[in-house]
Amino acid sequence: AERLGELLGQEVKLCPDSIGDEVKAMVDAAKEGDVLMLENTRFYKEEEKNDPAHVEKLAAPFDLFVNDAFGTAHRAHASTEGVTKFLQPSVSGYLLAKELEYLDGAIQNGEKPMAAIVGGSKVSSKITVLNALLDKCDKIIIGGGMVFTFLKAKGLSVGTSLVEDDYVETAKEVMEKADKLGKQILLPSDIIVADKFDAEAETQIVKADAIPDGWMGLDNGPDSTAEQKEFLSDCKTVIMNGPMGVFEFKAFEKGTFGIVDILADLTKEKGAVTIIGGGDSVAACEKSGRAGDMSHISTGGGASLELLEGKVLPGVAALNDK
Repeated sequence: AERLGELLGQEVKLCPDSIGDEVKAMVDAAKEGDVLMLENTRFYKEEEKNDPAHVEKLAAPFDLFVNDAFGTAHRAHASTEGVTKFLQPSVSGYLLAKELEYLDGAIQNGEKPMAAIVGGSKVSSKITVLNALLDKCDKIIIGGGMVFTFLKAKGLSVGTSLVEDDYVETAKEVMEKADKLGKQILLPSDIIVADKFDAEAETQIVKADAIPDGWMGLDNGPDSTAEQKEFLSDCKTVIMNGPMGVFEFKAFEKGTFGIVDILADLTKEKGAVTIIGGGDSVAACEKSGRAGDMSHISTGGGASLELLEGKVLPGVAALNDK
């Protein structure tokens, strides 16, 4: 409440609870232009259960509902979905509208050629979004730990790199689907490998088809970054979801920061729409210092992922159409 008050330039009173007589009394006593902040709604287990009796109590002192929390819009909780049944109108705030305009708008109506960058450690957590983006995009760059499941699917040796053996067949299916649809998938051609998972590990740069036994891939190499730049050079819309390597360690940050630079330059120099889809990608952009050069940086992790997967977000579906 104190921080919100600083941002608004006025006093913001913190209610001692999110429901009950004390909250109602504070709302009733508030004058036009006053701002109150409710206590954390998750102190009640009924919040996540979207319990109707609790929802009614939460909504009771209020007249209408504005949801501007995109980061929780993928959850059907009392404070995101439930209250819309009792408060009319229920509408989106400016941030939520902007998220939908960029993330949903880009996927449905983004200018072509359109590319997606899908990174992160596991195929299992990104397979749904990967398939959804493959349907919509012309080009896909795959990075991060999930690369090694794809390299293994191509019959290559990956040393001690992270591999999800249960998803090797899935990776093959993704590559076959891309061929069938005439889409391009770019995997790294060179890899920065380490002798252990450690910030101070011994490292070397090797070709993707020559990863030595006992070494693990933790980032893509400089040739890959150069190829990614060329690959994306004609793209008008690019969506990034996930890093290219273990960017938290200085020795393995170049691949991720390299692609962040490519996207930032595409927007600055060519006017491309670049969308950073939440989570680690946002952290990487902030850390690289290029966040301000992107078209849109999403505030949602799970919410962005579900929207990119083509899912309906309960917190959005519950709002009025207009």
